[in-house]
Amino acid sequence: MLTYKRMFLGTGLLMTGYLLGSLSPFAAVRAQDADAGPSDDSVKKIVAANDALKSAVDQLKLESRYEVATKGINSFAVMVGGLNVKEDMESGHGVDPETFAALYAAAYDLKKLNIKDESLADWIDVNQLGYDAEGRLTYQNKVVRIYPVSRLKKLNAQRRVLIGEVKAEKKK
Repeated sequence: MLTYKRMFLGTGLLMTGYLLGSLSPFAAVRAQDADAGPSDDSVKKIVAANDALKSAVDQLKLESRYEVATKGINSFAVMVGGLNVKEDMESGHGVDPETFAALYAAAYDLKKLNIKDESLADWIDVNQLGYDAEGRLTYQNKVVRIYPVSRLKKLNAQRRVLIGEVKAEKKK
């Protein structure tokens, strides 16, 4: 009798497991389909935005308000009305988030993967990129930091005024 109880219990557990496994909430997790990317309309708008950024870069360069660390467009620098990243970086005042990301990626490629990054501006000596003993990004043996929060807030406010989200406050 004990043998029959064990067989019945084992069969019951097996059937319960099968039923729970076949229900959709407990179904196996399936891999997601590959991301198809943005729609054609989105791509057209991205290209148009890039063209507008290029035009703004040209104008900011004419006004000596655009000196960046990358060969490509630094959209942060454009949207805040221009930055002199070279001066900020060499003086140790910090850099914008987009520049920090580019420098960090270039240092990683150079130091960890032994690949020279060609996306940085010519004035940057990639051999001067590295890490200090605490693993922080350095350039010319100085720690590279993102701008202080106060400067980021100021730049963000400036950006919002430039794009018309808010009106400039009049000084008294």
